[in-house]
Amino acid sequence: MSTPVLTAVAWPYANGPRHIGHVSGFGVPSDVFSRYQRMAGNRVLMVSGTDEHGTPITVQADKEGLTSQQTADKYTRQIGNDLQGLGLSYDLFTRTTTGNHADVTQQIFLALHRNGYVVPKTTRGAISPSTGRTLPDRYVEGTCPICGYDGARGDQCDNCGNQLDAAELINPKSRINGETPKFVETEHYFLDLPAFTKTLGDWLSTKTDWRPNVLNFTKNLIDDMRPRPITRDLDWGVKIPLDGWSDQPMKRFYVWFDAVIGYFSASVEWARRSGNPDAWQEWWTNPDARSYYFMGKDNITFHAQIWPALLFGHNGEGDSVLPGAGPGKYGKLHLPDEIVSSEFLTMSGSKFSTSRGRVIYVEDFLRDFGPDTLRYFISVAGPETQDTDFTWDEFVRRTNFELANEWGNLVNRSISMAHKNVGAIPRPEAPAPADEELKALSRKAFDTVGAHLARSRFKQAAGEAMRVVTAANKYLSDQEPWKLKDDPARRDSVLHTALQVVSDANTLLTPFLPHSAQKIHEALGGTGVWAAQPELKEVEDLDIAGRINPILTGDYAAEQAKWESKPIEVGVPLAKPSPLFTKLDPELGETGPEWAPITK
Repeated sequence: MSTPVLTAVAWPYANGPRHIGHVSGFGVPSDVFSRYQRMAGNRVLMVSGTDEHGTPITVQADKEGLTSQQTADKYTRQIGNDLQGLGLSYDLFTRTTTGNHADVTQQIFLALHRNGYVVPKTTRGAISPSTGRTLPDRYVEGTCPICGYDGARGDQCDNCGNQLDAAELINPKSRINGETPKFVETEHYFLDLPAFTKTLGDWLSTKTDWRPNVLNFTKNLIDDMRPRPITRDLDWGVKIPLDGWSDQPMKRFYVWFDAVIGYFSASVEWARRSGNPDAWQEWWTNPDARSYYFMGKDNITFHAQIWPALLFGHNGEGDSVLPGAGPGKYGKLHLPDEIVSSEFLTMSGSKFSTSRGRVIYVEDFLRDFGPDTLRYFISVAGPETQDTDFTWDEFVRRTNFELANEWGNLVNRSISMAHKNVGAIPRPEAPAPADEELKALSRKAFDTVGAHLARSRFKQAAGEAMRVVTAANKYLSDQEPWKLKDDPARRDSVLHTALQVVSDANTLLTPFLPHSAQKIHEALGGTGVWAAQPELKEVEDLDIAGRINPILTGDYAAEQAKWESKPIEVGVPLAKPSPLFTKLDPELGETGPEWAPITK
């Protein structure tokens, strides 16, 4: 039975190009998952976009002498190109500066306000003495007053996990320019997180099958629930839709508040663009739907605590319910079913850092090595459950020995021998037990690999798929069809078996390697779209006249890839194949390309 599956992918900031550490957390895992779910027959809605509000954008704009909107326009297109190049199959990759997003954000806020879950409060806000602008809590750094960690942020201490207030930090400094911030009294709206303590605790207690890193982190979330500000003194962001607030030039929603709402607003925008404005309800108000959120580990708080609290609040389901409280404009919205959080991809034991020159940009990587080698590396050697160091040596090894020698060689020699000896997919005239044993192994892998992919266990899934490839290579070596010139019936049976398993393995690897999967589909005589790719389009904003927005979208219903073993068709002509993967110079493992930092 087909299930509506929402793949909600973390929103990258539009303040610079993306590096491979970014896409190892939110990009590749979410696409591997979504492609599998579509192949398995489920109705997938994969949404995200660029996060374009808040101080990160204004800081970058100042550096480049641009307006905030110009900065967002510049980088959202660059990011869109990177994600398209990787083959990330978004139904809609949009942006937070659309009119649709502003309206949905305001509607969610109004429901929270009416239900009594946001309250005004006078607080001390950090101001940059040199610019007069608000410094968001995450841009203030100092010593944690609880554990003494030197490097705590103004919103949270990563060492002890406690939620903080910037004014509480010892020796606070601006992370932008190092100056000591000035703290002034200002009025803001706060999300009343303590009003969801029991509701969130009960909900989290049911999530026993989440990844260990998420479960371990969420255990501490309920112990220190404090009201959290959702508005800031800033001139760049979504306006607050209340009398006395909407006309204030320096009052906007905090970027974290409108960004998490983006999952829902993008779904609404997708529906509006599809011609059926209510289509989003299949994934958001349908109790049979399933929703999966993909991100790096630094975003767990927002997805396991804050976004669920916003949804509970919108639905009118906090610990105590005011008279008349109930769902907002959009009805009762579906909460996350699973938080799929990855750890960090690091270099030399440290996080990627643009400012320190320790970075490998997606654009550079794709230009030199193509998308599938990076997708494969992230899937089999990425930070799925623990921080993982990227090294060129490991990348070269995986590419040469697993993709080129194992998989690429199996495809090439199987099709080459069939092309040379028959010119088409041969008929199995003389089958043997070894043939059936190998085909049974490949058929069984669909259940095994599929079960792992359904649970976002990408390393195990890829490993099981490659086990079929290894078995097929051993089968060819054992059967030696190149020595069966005097027994063409047996030779053809061996080659038919090998091609059948190549077809099966190609299906198993399609979520990981969609670009090469298309080539193999065609090399086996197939026509049409096997694994659809996203398209980057320029479209008019639905609500802001004259605004043109870049979006990623695609027609994934047209693809032929299905999660099943499909018998190959005898007699289909085969051409001489081209190599799938280019073997890399082993010396690259020592130095990396000229443009990249050394990773040893």
